[in-house]
Amino acid sequence: MQLRPLRAADRFRVDTITRGVGLFRDDEIPVALEVFEATAAANDSYEGVAAEADGVLVGWASWGPRAGTLGTWDLYWIVVDPSRHGDGIGSLLLAEMERRVTGRARLIVVETAGRPDYLSTRKFYERRGYHAVATIPDFYAPGDDQVTFLKVLPR
Repeated sequence: MQLRPLRAADRFRVDTITRGVGLFRDDEIPVALEVFEATAAANDSYEGVAAEADGVLVGWASWGPRAGTLGTWDLYWIVVDPSRHGDGIGSLLLAEMERRVTGRARLIVVETAGRPDYLSTRKFYERRGYHAVATIPDFYAPGDDQVTFLKVLPR
């Protein structure tokens, strides 16, 4: 497994694996692609990384500082090819994000869905030291709460 910067040429593969996860609504995919494009273009507000295995992109993540805060960062997207779930790629991407922001970030915020099909996603964050700190009922859609996770990083 190799970590490398996201590149504009990754767009098709990012689109394919993001859709392939099967959790995101059709209206969420363009948002993911917009964030990916800003990250690949090295926009000052976005940072990210790609995970590659045997020359094929198998995961990606994007994060950035939360405007108007001192040291709070958001994890915008972390996506792993569904055929590679359970291979540790998500953990690798998350750890790399944390490594890269250590010393700059004091808090990492992750917002995810509260639907039952997101249970494994929420457990993923909990197992890596993130704590659910807030739930906004019906945030994404009726019956689809937003669950906010937080991790405090050492200074």
